[in-house]
Order: sequence, then C-alpha cells, then structure tokens
Amino acid sequence: MRLALVSGLALLLGCSGSAPPPRTAAASAAPATTPTSVATDAQVAAPVAPRAALLQNPNQEFNDRVATAIADRIAGRENEPAEQVFRNIQSLKGTAAGRLVRIMNMGYSRALGVSCYHCHVSHDYSSDDKRQKRAAREMIAMNKTINDRLRSLQNLEGKPEEKFVNCTTCHRGQVDPNAGLQ
Repeated sequence: MRLALVSGLALLLGCSGSAPPPRTAAASAAPATTPTSVATDAQVAAPVAPRAALLQNPNQEFNDRVATAIADRIAGRENEPAEQVFRNIQSLKGTAAGRLVRIMNMGYSRALGVSCYHCHVSHDYSSDDKRQKRAAREMIAMNKTINDRLRSLQNLEGKPEEKFVNCTTCHRGQVDPNAGLQ
C-alpha cells in the first residue's frame, strides 16, 4: 500500500524518475474535517524508523528552548486559536496556540532540519520579511491540496485518513527535497 501511495503521489504531482522509498511511519495528517488538514501532535512527532538519523535536527536543542519559552509566555492561552494569541497567523488559523508551537517545533523544523530562525526573524516572529516563511505558507497550501486529492482517490488501499503526505515525505530532514537524490 505504501508503495502504491508513493507511486500515486508521483503521478499526482507529475513527477518523473525514481520515487522515494516507502515510508514506515503512521499517518501524519489530520482527518479531512480540520480546516487546514494539520497533523495531530502524535502524528507530527511520530518517528520514521528507517530514516530516524536523517530527521535528527542539529538545531533541536535550540528549537526546544525557543518553544519552551514561547509556551511559558502563552501559558493559560495555549488552547485559544493561534490567531488570537499570535500576530499574523494566516495558514493555520483555528489551530490551538500551544499546538501551533508544537507543530513548528516537532513538525516543520524537524522535517527540514532547520532552526526557528530559518523562517522567522528572531526579534519579530510575525514578520513576513523572510522568503522562507512565505514559501512555507505556500507549501502548507500545497500539502493540503495533495492530501485532499489523495483522500479522494478510490483505488488506493486503506482508509482515507491513512492517505497522506507531510513535509517529511519529501524533505526528509533537508531544506532541499532533492538533496542526496541521484
């Protein structure tokens, strides 16, 4: 099934060449009932056993400290919608503020192997000055489009909620998804 999913994704995206190896992790996108199809905390943090070494972010200690500081700052408001707690939330509206911090720390930063400051300006997280942050928003929209399409495919095995891609599917701990491909 996983090979069929990867092959189907390649066809869906119009990719050519060899497909990435099948994944072994549990599904990591939320059910289609969420407005942005964001992964649950458990799904974001789910290890990808054969590729675990690729997903060890050298920036993780720093990111954990930043995430802890933000979580401490929003204590008592972590269940409020992110757009009511933080400024300039565009792509993940409706996501609880505490969950947004976990998605950034355990999901996006690990999937790309980057620090918080890869996308964010250190003194103003709401700033859109960095191209990487604007690109991340576009990638979130692309991810939702792919997952919506995957869930609608009739001939793949498995339940609709088991058909997904996330950042790690392509990036595998690298900013450039083509890094290391031959």
